[in-house]
Amino acid sequence: MDNPTREEESGLFGRTPQQRGPLPSILFVMLMLLLFTSHNGEEFLARHQYQEALRKLTYQKSNFTAWMNGDTANFSLPEQNVSVLPLLETFLPSNGSMDPTYSSYYQNITGFIHGDLHLYNVTPPYLANSTESYPSKHIIQDYMKDANENMTEILEKLGVWNWSAPQKVAFSVVEKTPLLSANSSANVTENIALIHGRIEFSDASIGEDLRLEFEGVHFLKNGTIYGLAEPPNRAVDIRLLPSIVPEDTKNEIALLIEPELSSRIDKFKNLIDAGIIEDSLEDLPPKTACPFNLYAQIDSVNVPAYMIEAHEEEIQRPTGIRTNLPTRLTMKSILISKECGVLYEISNMEGLRSRTFFRKVTTYAGTAAVTYLTILILLSRQMTRSSTPSGISRVSRYTFLVQSTIDSVSFAGHVTFAVLAEGRPSLSLIAPSFLACVIFLYEAQFSMNIHQIQLPEDAPPPRPPVTVPAVPVTAPSPVRGTAPQVVSTPSSLNTDSPTDPPNSPTVPIDNAPAAATQPATVTPTPPQNVTFWTFFWQQVRTDPQARLYVVLFVFLSTIVRIILSPTLTLLFVAITYSCIWLPQIWRSMRRGRSSGLSMEYLVGITICRLYLMLYFLACPRNVLDVEPRYWSYYLAAFVCLQAMVLMLQEYFGPTFFLPKRFSTINTYNYHPPLPLPDEESPEKSLGDCAICMDAIIVDPSLRQTHDTSVSSGNWDAKASGADGRRITSNIRAGGGAIDPTGLLDAFQRGVGSAVTRKSYSLAPCHHLFHTECLERWLAIKNICPQCRRPLPPL
Repeated sequence: MDNPTREEESGLFGRTPQQRGPLPSILFVMLMLLLFTSHNGEEFLARHQYQEALRKLTYQKSNFTAWMNGDTANFSLPEQNVSVLPLLETFLPSNGSMDPTYSSYYQNITGFIHGDLHLYNVTPPYLANSTESYPSKHIIQDYMKDANENMTEILEKLGVWNWSAPQKVAFSVVEKTPLLSANSSANVTENIALIHGRIEFSDASIGEDLRLEFEGVHFLKNGTIYGLAEPPNRAVDIRLLPSIVPEDTKNEIALLIEPELSSRIDKFKNLIDAGIIEDSLEDLPPKTACPFNLYAQIDSVNVPAYMIEAHEEEIQRPTGIRTNLPTRLTMKSILISKECGVLYEISNMEGLRSRTFFRKVTTYAGTAAVTYLTILILLSRQMTRSSTPSGISRVSRYTFLVQSTIDSVSFAGHVTFAVLAEGRPSLSLIAPSFLACVIFLYEAQFSMNIHQIQLPEDAPPPRPPVTVPAVPVTAPSPVRGTAPQVVSTPSSLNTDSPTDPPNSPTVPIDNAPAAATQPATVTPTPPQNVTFWTFFWQQVRTDPQARLYVVLFVFLSTIVRIILSPTLTLLFVAITYSCIWLPQIWRSMRRGRSSGLSMEYLVGITICRLYLMLYFLACPRNVLDVEPRYWSYYLAAFVCLQAMVLMLQEYFGPTFFLPKRFSTINTYNYHPPLPLPDEESPEKSLGDCAICMDAIIVDPSLRQTHDTSVSSGNWDAKASGADGRRITSNIRAGGGAIDPTGLLDAFQRGVGSAVTRKSYSLAPCHHLFHTECLERWLAIKNICPQCRRPLPPL
């Protein structure tokens, strides 16, 4: 029969324990993920947007074809501004004539280009009233002379974007060979290429970006680029490209527009028919309505033209030959909006070719995978080392929780990076993202296990039992000739509790009626209606697996928001890396014990974590082109200092760096002085060990049989001072020789001596053990084997 007292202490009194599986929690979290990630409405809107774009392209093609054939059409090509050429000669001077045997231009600029911005306010009212000196200010005034001077309309088009805030600009460019029409000549594809892509401005003060979509033309022979840029909510009309190119190339560009429109129409039709709908809707209102013209000039390189052509051929059709070019792609350009009066001069532009970028991504993915594999191996070894409750009681759950948070962000970041880096490089990023996910799961699970084992440490101490005073019970008169009955009070029923008094009061009661001994009838309470949120909170509060999956859901749904914001990402890195080892230092200092973390784990994890952080925050040419942050070196030094403090705590103690008045830790003393058993008892035992059930014997050789103070049992007083004075007198009396009697007194051959105390251990719950037995038990569990109450470290 089960012990009701034991059930009450374990929290199972009055109810039957049930084994709860993780399946309901998994199903619940899957349902929540389905509800939060369902985008049926957005997919419908995206399909509608595709159909609307297809309708517009069909309309543009029909009008452009009619205009090209000289028929009546709702399209006319605007006249080119004659001031464009002097403007380009001012900001984008030509490289002049060059010998193709010594120098040439890059033929394909597909990749990523970055540059510095310089803003010019070129609105007509500002140019007329400003005394600021512009490069060839009169040329800019000629270009803007027929622009809109209504500042209300200009401000409305400028929108909410702060045009003076961005200092950097990034281009994402894709170049392709144009399609030929029936009237185009074959040499057009050798001299002209169509480009499209995206321009991104970043406002570091608020962490927001402005994106422009652009379409353009690249003239391969002289390295010039002409393009149109529009905000995302306004599609670029490629029919206007002939109006911004030089006059002698207008007809050639016009012949390339119709086949390009036909190609895009066919692409939209195939996507709609195949059901491949990508959500490209802008959730936020447009930040601006300013259109821009893009003009760029590629710098020539001191590489013969035939080497450039061989390099491009190897990129398009790889054969395995080595054609690395040492010179980077550089260029200069301007962005000008006549309607809004904004002119951006872009300087120090450097490009990273797509193939070079892909190789760089693959190299990074390999090194990151090796780093995460090292972290996983070190983590598994440390988890094995700290698998027992004694080992887990040493480590801090927050150390592993912080690292799991870092790995969750790393997992989301690598997955996002793999999606954006389409093609083969995205496959290489699967390895570090998968390893980061595995490490995140292991660390989160291990952190929860640590929390469950260390939870009794924060539990309030048990309340002392309330002693019920003995109250005489009035009963019917006893039958003559019978003895009175004795009934114990409720406080005497809990015999296992170490805090109960040894002799509970009893109440003498005469023969009570038989009906008084019958158990009371308990009326079952009807089941109450439980709401969904009550059930959810109860499930999360009681089921560790449910808590784990809820945490996973929160991480996967909110961490992605962090990585999309540069400011939040940097703040997250600074906070998490600052707290990698601090929780462990605090726990070791508070508990008065070493961390239990191996040296290889401390050193290996510190090096791996710092490598991943410093690659992005200190390397100037990292794969994401993140600008170096010099505070990252101070952060790295702080992390190394934390690891060094943990190592020193192993050798000099957990509180070696604290002042003496704070370095004393109040820990529980398992070896308090105890009185000796009776001198005349046959077995000199303190009692039985609660683990091995053997007697705890005091060594007879450490007894004092002739000392009169033994009978008093005041061993603590002897150990503290009385015997110390007698030892000194015995030594002095012998002229320097030590009296054997005094030496035996020095050891205090009783339970009060330090040597004898080590043989027994008294728990806070007053259960007595052999010290060796308790050490072996605490290596498995950190609760009392008798009463299941938490025990402090031995």
